[in-house]
Amino acid sequence: MVKICCIGAGYVGGPTMAVIALKCPSIEVAVVDISNPRITAWNSDQLPIYEPGLDDVVKQCRGKNLFFSTDVEKHVAEADIVFVSVNTPTKSQGLGAGKAADLTYWESAARMIADVSKSAKIVVEKSTVPVKTAEAIEKILTHNSKGIEFQILSNPEFLAEGTAIPDLFNPDRVLIGGRETPEGLKAVQALKEVYAHWVPEEQIICTNLWSAELSKLAANAFLAQRISSVNAMSALCEATGADVSHVSHAVGKDTRIGPKFLNASVGFGGSCFQKDILNLVYICECNGLPEVANYWKQVIKINDYQKSRFVNRVVSSMFNTVSGKKIGILGFAFKKDTGDTRETPAIDVCRGLLVDRAQLSIYDPQVSQDQIQKDLTMVKFDWEHPVILKPVSPTALKQVTFVWDAYEASKDAHGICILTEWDEFKTLDFQRIYDNMQKPAFVFDGRNVVDPKKLQQIGFIVYSIGKPLDQWLKDMPAVV
Repeated sequence: MVKICCIGAGYVGGPTMAVIALKCPSIEVAVVDISNPRITAWNSDQLPIYEPGLDDVVKQCRGKNLFFSTDVEKHVAEADIVFVSVNTPTKSQGLGAGKAADLTYWESAARMIADVSKSAKIVVEKSTVPVKTAEAIEKILTHNSKGIEFQILSNPEFLAEGTAIPDLFNPDRVLIGGRETPEGLKAVQALKEVYAHWVPEEQIICTNLWSAELSKLAANAFLAQRISSVNAMSALCEATGADVSHVSHAVGKDTRIGPKFLNASVGFGGSCFQKDILNLVYICECNGLPEVANYWKQVIKINDYQKSRFVNRVVSSMFNTVSGKKIGILGFAFKKDTGDTRETPAIDVCRGLLVDRAQLSIYDPQVSQDQIQKDLTMVKFDWEHPVILKPVSPTALKQVTFVWDAYEASKDAHGICILTEWDEFKTLDFQRIYDNMQKPAFVFDGRNVVDPKKLQQIGFIVYSIGKPLDQWLKDMPAVV
């Protein structure tokens, strides 16, 4: 029996290994992590992450050929293939701070693999890492290997949160990069055989190591670029009376462009887009390519601009102050069908409103109060963020309450901001919401989930990203 071990029981490692265990019953899969609470959650009925379909997959395999454990060294030592799916955050200090990837956890994992291994292993990069990381990992492993052979492969994930299980069941492609040596090609083939249990061979792409590492960064950069492009257009649409949904529909009908990732919004979030682009920027700068670095940097700048623009629109529309006013925040996760809040635009929007001393009432169906409090007070790397989006002090949390539904969030509010496109927000009783709000009542739709005309008929003043402006908003222009 082939044994697989995955170091890191997070958003990538957990679901990926669960699906491998389901599709490959002859393979024993262990997911290990040093976090006791996380492993306990994976072994319970309340999994540590919310992902549609994940519960069923885990329950079918757990205890049979899928195991979650804190005994990291034991499972690594026994494994034939070790996936490394640890966090690679952006460095917050030192060389490359604010752009470069922090590989502390990766290096620590590599040293531990070298220390505990007693047999040859295939080590697979599953985390998103900078180009040439494999070379560094290779050096750590071979200099500590006691004559043990290691082969390094790059197998980046291309999962979208909210659809991770369907993405794993029917991937667009599986990418495996390895050394172009006999041993490297043999390792690539071994991993390919795992995926071949359920993925058609033509969808398994094999490349050299560096191409696989760069392909992940490139894919995320291209996707984020599309969002920033349509968001840049949304600002122009508002200025000219065009409707961004009409523009994106027309553009998406061009088969060379396609319709995906062309929805205007308050901005992109998630664990990868900003981090990977900053990483790409840093790699370009290190390789003497400042023009390329500046090109990708602009994708992030437009994203920050979109969040600032949204905050300014809220404040300017409400007589240029939200001080002491209750604002209902509907949605905090970075997108629907996930509880993940990493880099969610809601953090910066809420911070911007708190700076202007708004009273926030926050509701999200999947994000806990503790997580929101942590996100709003956590100091993260501060890279060229507009002043309005600076982190707030813990004392500002006195201005924040956490509620159990959208109606409570909007009760007695002056305005509501829709920041996540949860399906339930499309079917809310907006007449009821309007009746219980202060007047004039504002809706600021950062995800274009409501019908502005229907809400205007009820009596709301509505701002929807990239849509023709309400007359009220024209009379009170936002200055960025």
